Amino acid sequence: MQATTEMLTLQNIIIFIYLIAVLIIGVWAGRGVNNMKDYAVASRSFGTMAIFATLSASFIGGGFSMGNAEKVFLVGISNIVALWGFSLKEILVARYIAPNIIHYPHAISVGDIMEPAYGKEARIFAGIFGVILCAGILGAQIGAIGYIFNLFLGISHTVGIIFGLGIVIIYATIGGMKAVVWTDIMQFGVLVVGIPLTLYYGIEYVGGWSEVVAKVPANHLSISTDPKALIALGSLFLTFLLGETLVPPYVQRLLIGKENHHIRKGTLMSGLFSIPFFAATGLIGLVALAMNPSMDANLAMPYVIQEALSPLPQGIVIAAIISIIMSSADSFLNAAAIAFSNDIIKPIRKKPLSPELELKMARTITLAVGILAVMFALSIDSILDILIYAYNFWAPTILVPLAAALLGAPLSKYRFIAGATAGIITTIVWSNLLGTPFGIDGLVVGTLANCIAFFVTDRAHAKRRVI
Repeated sequence: MQATTEMLTLQNIIIFIYLIAVLIIGVWAGRGVNNMKDYAVASRSFGTMAIFATLSASFIGGGFSMGNAEKVFLVGISNIVALWGFSLKEILVARYIAPNIIHYPHAISVGDIMEPAYGKEARIFAGIFGVILCAGILGAQIGAIGYIFNLFLGISHTVGIIFGLGIVIIYATIGGMKAVVWTDIMQFGVLVVGIPLTLYYGIEYVGGWSEVVAKVPANHLSISTDPKALIALGSLFLTFLLGETLVPPYVQRLLIGKENHHIRKGTLMSGLFSIPFFAATGLIGLVALAMNPSMDANLAMPYVIQEALSPLPQGIVIAAIISIIMSSADSFLNAAAIAFSNDIIKPIRKKPLSPELELKMARTITLAVGILAVMFALSIDSILDILIYAYNFWAPTILVPLAAALLGAPLSKYRFIAGATAGIITTIVWSNLLGTPFGIDGLVVGTLANCIAFFVTDRAHAKRRVI
């Protein structure tokens, strides 16, 4: 008993040392930030590996780790296949979008791309929806960290949320993107070790992969060929393909590279890396199912860590899980603050703010967005479901016109208005009034409606943007 207590104490020491190290690195990296370009895009100072690490750490949050394990626990490996829609998205962005980001050398946000194409109103609109999206996804990450602190450290879920977000707010507020990227690099290094370690020990605990296969339902290990199930899977695949495409934190990652080839390579590497990583986090859900089919699915990954690992490696792996969540939370918190300050407040003000006041405003907004995220996190049941809900504020409204601007398609303000209006109305009607017919998510139908309305509207007056 004494040895166990000592090991558990060591586990807690490892976790708290890690949290302190993240905080110190974030504050240290963020020193010298004195303008919005530093705060938002780190003055475009990072290379391929840094972009790869920070982009990967940003999207691998609570939803794509704990949430993925939860869903695979409930429905099987089809959820892994659905998440590969996100992987395909990253590869497509690297191939078609990243090469064109060079044409926006002074941009620090989505609004800086939208305004030249569609006007100031479009910039403000993108800023509003960007803040909503980022706050929702941030809420999912903070909700996940509440579970982790509660399960492993005995801290209440609410206190865990407040404590976890507090650490993120401190370094993200002080150092902006510089602090976020450097902490992401550290966190990425921990998570690429921790997740495979969890899967390995979990399989060994059950008795090998053959035992896992024997103990889980057969339908969890295959993709249903039923037409309705395939349609639902295709819809979910498209939801993850479209839902986070060109959302503010990822656009910012396209704006931090020293050279264009760094951006392309870093983005491509991140997309390829996500394929086996999503498989690993999902398979942990199957391991949890084999270990205890009656457990709370939301805690599938933490359960495997708690039961299959001894206290010493537990400390390392829990640090990895915390890394996953914090690295995504800081990115969306920073992006929300930039979207609010640069794309909402700045275009509304008639008199420009001084660089000092502009930076101060961005830091103040970070705190406000963090509080909103806590409120959102305390009201959700499923980590992954909140991601899908938040996606509805972005893809059906902003994705099509933003991608069109970056790809050099014919543009006009009327196209933007028509597309966004069609996207919002279609999503609401399809999801809320019709109840998602055929199992197809409203986000997919709304984005399609936006695309159709965008490209059939005002064809005579649309001007092609030369890039």
